[in-house]
Amino acid sequence: MKTPLLSTLLEREHEEIDGGIEEYADGLSSGGTDSAPLLRAMAALRRHIYLEEEFIFPTLRTAGLMMPVFVMLREHGEIWDAMASLDVQLAADADSQTMDDACRDLLTRLDAHNSKEEPIIYPRADADLPDEATSRLRDFLDAGAMPEGWRCEKATR
Repeated sequence: MKTPLLSTLLEREHEEIDGGIEEYADGLSSGGTDSAPLLRAMAALRRHIYLEEEFIFPTLRTAGLMMPVFVMLREHGEIWDAMASLDVQLAADADSQTMDDACRDLLTRLDAHNSKEEPIIYPRADADLPDEATSRLRDFLDAGAMPEGWRCEKATR
């Protein structure tokens, strides 16, 4: 069996994260209150941002992708802050319309971000990451955990 490309694995994570946020938001419209899909998706998204910033972006900066990485980092900060806002709204038991709006905003941000990241960053990760870095990233994708208290580089919250 052929080992999937990193880009394939990372794009699959995007789909799973989006799916969890959508599941929660769709449940709101039918009176649902189960926040577990959203909480799982946001934990996965934070871990995903961590692995990109720690495993992928340093190599791509060195390879000359300074501007695309800068854009990704800025957008990560905005996404991270949107999740922090969602955390506050969940804790305050915000009404379903407020939560739906916040989830749709996050999904819009993710769509815009992923539409750049998948065709620009991920193919370069497949091509430019050295074998050792690729191996470490694959191991992390299988079982790695984001360090407690880690925040993305451009987060303000």
